[in-house]
Amino acid sequence: MTRPNPYETQLDKNRANHAPLTPLVFLDWAADVYPGRLAVVHGKRRYTWAETRERARRLASALAARGVAPGDTVAAMLSNTPEMLEAHFGVPMTGAVLNALNTRLDPDSIAFMLDHGEAKVLLVDRELAPIVARALEKAAARPAVVLVDDPEYDGPGDRIGEVEYEALLAAASPDYERTEPRDEWQAIALSYTSGTTGDPKGVVTHHRGAHLNAVNNIVAWGMPHHAVYLWTLPMFHCNGWCFTWTMAANVGTNVCLRRVEGKRILELIREHRVTHYCGAPIVHAQIADAPEELRRGIEHQVSALIAGAPPPPSLIAAMERIGFDLTQVYGLTEVYGPAAVTAPQEEWSALAPDARAERKGRQGVRALLQDAMTVVDPDTGKEVPADGQTMGEIVFRGNITMKGYLKNPKATQEAFAGGWFHSGDLAVLQPDGYIKIKDRAKDIIISGGENISSIEVEDVIYRHPAVLAVAVVAKPDAKWGEAPCAFVELKPGAAVTEAEIVEHCRASLARFKVPRAVVFGPLPKTSTGKIQKFMLRQQAKSASAIE
Repeated sequence: MTRPNPYETQLDKNRANHAPLTPLVFLDWAADVYPGRLAVVHGKRRYTWAETRERARRLASALAARGVAPGDTVAAMLSNTPEMLEAHFGVPMTGAVLNALNTRLDPDSIAFMLDHGEAKVLLVDRELAPIVARALEKAAARPAVVLVDDPEYDGPGDRIGEVEYEALLAAASPDYERTEPRDEWQAIALSYTSGTTGDPKGVVTHHRGAHLNAVNNIVAWGMPHHAVYLWTLPMFHCNGWCFTWTMAANVGTNVCLRRVEGKRILELIREHRVTHYCGAPIVHAQIADAPEELRRGIEHQVSALIAGAPPPPSLIAAMERIGFDLTQVYGLTEVYGPAAVTAPQEEWSALAPDARAERKGRQGVRALLQDAMTVVDPDTGKEVPADGQTMGEIVFRGNITMKGYLKNPKATQEAFAGGWFHSGDLAVLQPDGYIKIKDRAKDIIISGGENISSIEVEDVIYRHPAVLAVAVVAKPDAKWGEAPCAFVELKPGAAVTEAEIVEHCRASLARFKVPRAVVFGPLPKTSTGKIQKFMLRQQAKSASAIE
């Protein structure tokens, strides 16, 4: 007979010794311990942590009064404003799921997401209202629309919806008691990723992962208490890589930014003594390439995280020259954003600048609170040799991994095959254990930090009557990191110009998805007729190098 384990007998979980992990506790910590500390800066607006909690509670109260309950979806089409930050706390306070929508998307994509996620309420920035109005015409969903009219925005936009955000908050209770997660596996956010087709996949993340990655950000980056964080990274992107919750745990200051412009970024860094910011390579390039006079007066240490397309070593070296401390992180929407980090080693400081930049440009090692990350052979599932040569697929395992894809069990099962989350990124494992991406197995193009499905773009180009065949690949781009390049084979006797193909794409795609180059001619194919994309990628890369 098996002996009872004394450490498991009459030592049960209860409310006194166990609580589900949730990032909502960070807001309470910040507001209780540092109520008067500055939490948010946006133009002339200033909110303390106590005020931020009150506003989040009012939002939760208003949503609950409109019937929002656990398991419902609240969508947000918002810029990087205080309202977007508040939504990351106010929505999950009700037990609902926040669906932060990509502000760069086209009406068809937005309509799909509203329907697929079954949005019950939709928060909309006035600037984005025109495109949302067109999306609502196409969607079957009929969410209650709340208009956010940011005082810092004075450009064009429509007034839609049944109520304005500030009026909504004014009529709600500041004493709303948040709904505790049933357990930490409960969904907190829904984020859409384009994946390998034009139909987005809804990535469902949970309270536990959000809590852990929010703390992980502090540990991996070595963030000191009360950091000043500039929102150059979209809050809609993997929930701002979880920094929406990290900054409450850090009890820091969120400096909001509606548009990513190099001059404005440097002004805010100087004015507010910003200590930290994140972004795709294009964001850092705007800073590195800015005239020296724009950086004048920035004499304090600025730390930056870079992710998206793998950054060229030249950019890392340039950031080092201007005194910004740049750290590479790697991840995907399915792992809450950054789940790996290029953890710096002391001996790197003795390397020549180019060699040091190469080390810092790798995708790195697993983050502290992610259980495992490695590179495996796609056929055998076994870890590849750490020789820097053998390619395999990057895989993750641990608590900072999604629940799965909403209403898509087949894709979820495929993603978790063999007990790992499969990233679809091809990489090598270096002798020191660091991972370096070599290619993208799914032909995803990362432009300015945003994923573009090559198949989605190809589908649109195929609709042109003159097109016989098309293949879209990534072309290196000095500004965006990568940009779509279309290789087009025309039907016999047909004629069309590059400008006409581009205009054709603009009618159906978000602007960032439109090819920046179109090359005409026969496409290389295998004996079975399959287009050989690897040859086209090499051609696009060579053409870029010549340019």
